Amino acid sequence: MSDIVPWGADPIRPAEPRPLRLTVDGETVEGLQGQSIAGVLLAQGRTAWRSTTAGRPRGVFCGIGVCFDCVATVNGESDVRLCLRRAADGDAVETQDDHDSAEGARP
Repeated sequence: MSDIVPWGADPIRPAEPRPLRLTVDGETVEGLQGQSIAGVLLAQGRTAWRSTTAGRPRGVFCGIGVCFDCVATVNGESDVRLCLRRAADGDAVETQDDHDSAEGARP
């Protein structure tokens, strides 16, 4: 059986992660370099950041970019899958309300 590599000696983590800040709907949220935006939000206790056309809250479902439940607007780009997007210091995230866009849609 192999020994556990101490965190400080792990070659894939040569330096301690640096803190970063992003905004979510104007509110400052802190995370660590290397986290996905979804990971930052989940660590802050946020479990939903989008609503469906039926008005139901959504956040991470699959966590691997297949389901599109975790989409939000990042730095003005809509429909970004937050489980796949690595957080960068200064990112501006806006939650999406798909319920509003469905109001004008045809049945």
